[in-house]
Amino acid sequence: MSMSEACADGGKWLDAHYDPVACLNTFSSCVALADLSGDGESRLVVGDLGGQAGMKLKVYRGTALLSESSLLDLPAGLVAFFMDLHEPRIPAIAVASGPCVYVYKNLRPYFKFTLPGSEVNTLEQDLWQQAKDGQIDPVTLKEMLESIRKKADIPLSIRSLRYLALDTNDTDEFVQLHKQQPIRRQTVITCIGTLKKSTADEDGVSCLVIGTESSDVYVLDPEAFIILSKMSLPDAPTMMDVTGQFDVEFRITVACRNGNIYILRRESDKPKYCIELSSHPVGLVRVGKNVVVGCTDESLQGFTQKGKKLWSVVLPAPVTTMASMDLPTRGFQAVLVGLVNCEVQLYRDKNLLSTIKTPDPVSSICFGRYGREDGTLIMTTKGGGLMVKILKRTAVFEDRDGASGPPLGQSVRLNVPKKTKLYVDQTLRERESGVTMHRAFQMDLSRLRLAAAKAYVKALESSLTPMSSSLTEPLKMNAVVQGLGPSFKLTLNVQNTAACRPVMNLAISFLYDESLYQMRSPFMRIPLLVPGLIYPVETFVECTSDKGISDIIKVFVLHEGRSVPLLTAHINMPVSEGLTLN
Repeated sequence: MSMSEACADGGKWLDAHYDPVACLNTFSSCVALADLSGDGESRLVVGDLGGQAGMKLKVYRGTALLSESSLLDLPAGLVAFFMDLHEPRIPAIAVASGPCVYVYKNLRPYFKFTLPGSEVNTLEQDLWQQAKDGQIDPVTLKEMLESIRKKADIPLSIRSLRYLALDTNDTDEFVQLHKQQPIRRQTVITCIGTLKKSTADEDGVSCLVIGTESSDVYVLDPEAFIILSKMSLPDAPTMMDVTGQFDVEFRITVACRNGNIYILRRESDKPKYCIELSSHPVGLVRVGKNVVVGCTDESLQGFTQKGKKLWSVVLPAPVTTMASMDLPTRGFQAVLVGLVNCEVQLYRDKNLLSTIKTPDPVSSICFGRYGREDGTLIMTTKGGGLMVKILKRTAVFEDRDGASGPPLGQSVRLNVPKKTKLYVDQTLRERESGVTMHRAFQMDLSRLRLAAAKAYVKALESSLTPMSSSLTEPLKMNAVVQGLGPSFKLTLNVQNTAACRPVMNLAISFLYDESLYQMRSPFMRIPLLVPGLIYPVETFVECTSDKGISDIIKVFVLHEGRSVPLLTAHINMPVSEGLTLN
């Protein structure tokens, strides 16, 4: 790895091991870390899907392959769990493969659990019985099975589906080979997880949780391997995350093939909540009480356990796999996201903490205790390589909120004070007298509206506004007072706001206290007002009082032959400072 690649993660990881030719073909669901010897050193257990060498269950110790066992079918998932209270505390390994769960103890086969058979379509059984007795020929059998496949509620068995896929020349041989055998419809396992039985201890006894192609979820007893609980889903599950205890309370978060996520709880055999996604999920990780989902639209989304969306982050490349990063000693929880562009990004909520460069896109990620190191990151690549990195004890992750949206501080909850007794009493009073309070409010609001309407009508009737309400003489006027006193210059700006009609035969009259003021021109005529232009009308006011008081001067714009003014303005005159200085 180059120096630039090593600096991409800020130097927080140590490169412990890299084997580019380990020939591991696996996924995150088929990788686990467990102390298989009881000596305090955890081993790496991998369900290898195989290639040229076949399917294997491989166990690594350090950098060396400790043992490997052949698997009969492709592994769909692999978990380590404690199935009893015997000493020493050594976990068993459960491998889900086809319709069976193979349990290994001390790296040796211990038990095999097979899923119960599903219900067989009765019409399908009758058709194969008739074919056995020679009552129908293979062509008729194929046509009738095809009609059942399109309409029946219960799916056809594997035998019938294979028969429908054959050419006409091969149907006779197939019927002769299988007609004596009974019809069975067997489902297969799609995902597997563990659920603590009664205690949340790290070495507590755990139940197996199995998701099947028939859209069912089973909880198995860890000792007798009997079905303790069965729950149904709308579609086949692909990924699951389990938390809680079976005897107390638990939540099973399941991503299904229809693109939705369902949450199962203890008291119900149907999903309690549903999270509808815009695209299909690729990875599913629970962090605390929240669910983090990586989707095919190159996004990482966070939800509450009730399905409320919290945040969303756009990723630079499609997601290949996801895993949780949990460090209880530091109280640190985050999500590791493997991307197609040869990167593994570390997120806490929507904040990117670190980026790890890899020589090849990763196919599986596992974080936990490996050997005697608690913070070990194990990755396998699509080329079959195995990478082991160790988190430095001095590593510190800082939130870098690079996503668009509200700042990080906005998500901090406010310290809302507790409800006081006065608040509670007021709330009770509002509940008891809500109707009466609403009626009183409506009455006061109606009175306020009536008073405002009366004042408005009065202003219009007496022309007390600085704008004319007349349609034939639409006028607007404002006043400007200049000077310190005792002489003031009063300027009235009159404007005709009509579109194209001039206004004529207007006059301005002033009403004032003659003991305080004198005006040179208390009555003036206004020339013809052209629309749009502002006409300044100037006059001088003399303050004759030396008491240092002021009053209001009323201005009326009149039309010849009418007693009601077109508009009125009240001018608050300033105190004459000239007389005060003298």
